[in-house]
Amino acid sequence: MVTLSEGIVDRFSLQLTFVLFLSVVVVTLFIALLTAPHRDEISEFYLGNRTMSPLRNGLAMCGDYLSAATLLGSTGLVALNGYDGLLYLGGTVVAWMMVLLLIAEPLRRAGRFTLGDTLALRLTRLQRPARLALAVCTLAITTLYLVAQLVGSIALLTQFTGEPSAATRTLCVVVIGTIVIVYAAIGGAPGATVIQIIKAVMLVAGVTITAVMVLHRYDWNPNTLLSAAADHSGAGAQFLEPGLRYGVSTTSKLDFFSLELAIVLGLAALPHVLMRLLAPRKVDVLRSSVVWAVGLVGLVCLAAGVLGLGATAIVGRDTIAETDHKGDSAVLLLAGHLGGGILTALLSCLAFVTLLAVAAGLTLAAASSLAHDLYGEVIRKGRASETEELMVARLSAVVIGVLAMLLALVSWGANTATLAFLAFAIAASAILPTIVYTLFWRRFTGEGALLSLWGGLVCSVLLVLFSPVVSATPGSFYPDSDFAWFPLQNPGIVSIPAGFLLGWLGTVLGERRRPQDDAAYEEFEVRMLVGAREE
Repeated sequence: MVTLSEGIVDRFSLQLTFVLFLSVVVVTLFIALLTAPHRDEISEFYLGNRTMSPLRNGLAMCGDYLSAATLLGSTGLVALNGYDGLLYLGGTVVAWMMVLLLIAEPLRRAGRFTLGDTLALRLTRLQRPARLALAVCTLAITTLYLVAQLVGSIALLTQFTGEPSAATRTLCVVVIGTIVIVYAAIGGAPGATVIQIIKAVMLVAGVTITAVMVLHRYDWNPNTLLSAAADHSGAGAQFLEPGLRYGVSTTSKLDFFSLELAIVLGLAALPHVLMRLLAPRKVDVLRSSVVWAVGLVGLVCLAAGVLGLGATAIVGRDTIAETDHKGDSAVLLLAGHLGGGILTALLSCLAFVTLLAVAAGLTLAAASSLAHDLYGEVIRKGRASETEELMVARLSAVVIGVLAMLLALVSWGANTATLAFLAFAIAASAILPTIVYTLFWRRFTGEGALLSLWGGLVCSVLLVLFSPVVSATPGSFYPDSDFAWFPLQNPGIVSIPAGFLLGWLGTVLGERRRPQDDAAYEEFEVRMLVGAREE
C-alpha cells in the first residue's frame, strides 16, 4: 500500500480528475454567467430565482449544507470509529429536522434578504447596533467555514501528490479561491445556486452508486457488511458498540455531546442556510423544499455510513489509519479497490466540486450581510441605492475571498474539522438564540439581541482559545505550550446555554418596554404566522 507521502492516487487518476474537474468548472462558470443578474436588483443578487420548484430548492439547500467533510471526513470517521462515527452522521440528519420544525416557515414569512431584516422588523430600538453585531457574527462564521474549505482543498491535494510544496499549496488555494470569487461576485445567488444544484446531483449520485457497489459486494446483506467491518477493524465487536472514540473518559463523552449539540443547533443558524430559507417566494414551496433537503441529506449520510463501513471491511482500519490518521483518505482508498482509477477520479472530482460549491455559498452569504446589513443599513442608514449596494456586495465578495485565501495559506496545517465545528458553535451560541427569541419571545429587546450576539461570539471564541485545540496536546496549534484550562475541544455545551442566558439577561435588565414595543411585536407576529408580507 502506498503511503500518504507518496500519494494514494496514481497518475492516471490524477489526470482524469483534473480533466473532470476542469470540465465541471468550465460548464458551471458558463451557466453561472448566463444566469447572473442582468439588472441592478439586490433581490435577484441575494436570493436568485424565487420561483424554482421544491426539488431544485431542496437540491440547492442540500448542496449548501453538505461539504467535502461529509464525503471525506464523515466517511473516515465511520471507518475509524464504527458506531461513534455513525452516531455523528445521525446528528447531521437530525439537525435538518430542527430547521424544518422550528424556524423555516416563521423566518421566511418575517424575513426579506438577511436575518438583519427580520431583526429590524422585530426591534423598535437598537436596530443598527444589532445589525452590526449580526454582521460581525456572520463574517466570523463564514470566514472560519470558508477557510476550512480552502484548507480542505490542500488536504485533498495531498491524497494525490503527498505533502505539497509551498508553491503548490499557494496555487491550489488561489485557483479554488478565484473560482469561488467569480461564482459569488459575478453570478450572485443565481450563479451559486447553479453550482449547488449540480454539486448536489453529483454528490447524491456518486455516494449512492458507490454505496450500492459496496452492498452488492456483500450480497445486499447489511449483517455481512457489519461483520466484515468488525473483523477488519482490529477492535472486534467493540467497533460496532458505542465508546470506541468518545467513550474513553467522561471528558470525551462530554466533548462528543458538545459537538452534537453544536451541529444539531448550529445548522439552523448558519448564514448561508438561512439565506437559502428566504429564497422561495411561497411558504408551501419552502416547506416542500426543506422536506426534499431532509431526504437528500439523509440519503447522503446513509450512503456515507455504508462507505465508511465498506472502507473498513475492504481496505482495513489499520491501512486507512496508516495512510491518513484522520481517515480522510478512506473513501478514495475504497474507490480504488472497487472501481480502480476511474471511480477514484470521479469521487476526487466530486470532492473538489463540493469544496467549490460550499465556499461559493459562504462567500455570498458574507458579502450579502456586509453589503445589506453593515453598509446599506448601518453605514448608509438605508439611503443606499440598489446599484450602490450591489456594487458593495460584489466588492465584499472579492475582499472576503482574498481574506480567506490568505488565512488558508497561513493556517494550512490546521484541522479543518476544528475550524468548521467552531463556526457551528458560534452560529448555535450567538445567532440561534437571537433567532429563537426574535421569533417566539414577545418581550425580547435590542439589549437582549446585542448581549446574545456579542456574548455568544466572545464566549465561543474564548473557550476554544483556552482549549486543547490551541495548546497542550500534540495536535494543537501550540503543542509545546499549555494554557488549556477548558478541557473540551468544542465549546457548545457551555457557549450555547450562555448565549440563551445572555439574551434573556439583556432583555430583563434592559430598558422597560414601551407601548410601541408591544405594537411592533403584534405586527411582527401577524406577518410571521400568516405571511402578510409574502410577495
